[in-house]
Amino acid sequence: MPVRYRILSLDGGGMRGLLASRLLERIEEQRPGTLGRVDLFAGTSTGAILALALASGFGPDTMSRVFLERGAEVFAETIWDLTDVDRLVRADYTHEGLRRVLEDTFGSRTLGDLERKVVVAAFDLDSGSVTREGVRSWKPKFFHNFEEPGSTDRDQLVVDVAMRSSSAPTYFPIYQGYVDGGVVANNPSMCALAQALHDDTGGQHASYVALLSLGTGISPRFVDEQDANWGYAQWAKPLLGIVFEGGSGIADYECRQILGRRYHRLNPVLGSAIPLDSVHSCPELERVAADADLGPTLAWLDRCFPATA
Repeated sequence: MPVRYRILSLDGGGMRGLLASRLLERIEEQRPGTLGRVDLFAGTSTGAILALALASGFGPDTMSRVFLERGAEVFAETIWDLTDVDRLVRADYTHEGLRRVLEDTFGSRTLGDLERKVVVAAFDLDSGSVTREGVRSWKPKFFHNFEEPGSTDRDQLVVDVAMRSSSAPTYFPIYQGYVDGGVVANNPSMCALAQALHDDTGGQHASYVALLSLGTGISPRFVDEQDANWGYAQWAKPLLGIVFEGGSGIADYECRQILGRRYHRLNPVLGSAIPLDSVHSCPELERVAADADLGPTLAWLDRCFPATA
């Protein structure tokens, strides 16, 4: 069946979002108009910022400059970061730099002001109300700008939605009761597909959907321990990375099974593990983006995002 609905999904990854924006620049250069044919942008954390920017009409080159010129402002150390003890009891960074950059980029836009459709993953630490199961609990939250009955998301400030999606635990404080959507959906591909298929939002049939999933680099990290009897102290350091990066493969598997050849993932391998706050890794991220083989991706785009559509 012909493709009628196109999704671009963007992973989280902090400064590694520069890799994604540079890849999008290369794609747009070699297949002009690709981003203009996207019906739904989806993102988590740094991917949410990219998705919101693209849905606002900004080009990926604009966001690459933001990463390069203002990344150090977002991940700026404070006087509280002087000792390891401080890092144990408070987040590594404040919200100030990130919010300033987002306000300069998006101003007072709301989700309803955006030119294109978007869905953003975050995690609500307290629903504030009793769920249908009779329990007050934390839960995932997917902000969007579809005119869904009963939804008030379109009134939300883009800056606030981006902050909620990007407040990675241990890196940033909790923001308005939310933390980084990466704790549940660092790869939001399946969330985007669900939004596209839902009768009250995208209203699509899976047979007509094509989805391009863009990662922020496969990190060469692993745990070289067999039968280790670990507790809190040993698990604390690797666990967040496992949650953020390891969970991305689940959405990849699910979308591949559902969409088949109408699904494609582009996620180059990094030469070394790059933390999400590594502002000094920009040259390496740009090198990986420049060297990535786009052949399979461009061939897929010619079939699923054709210029004649």
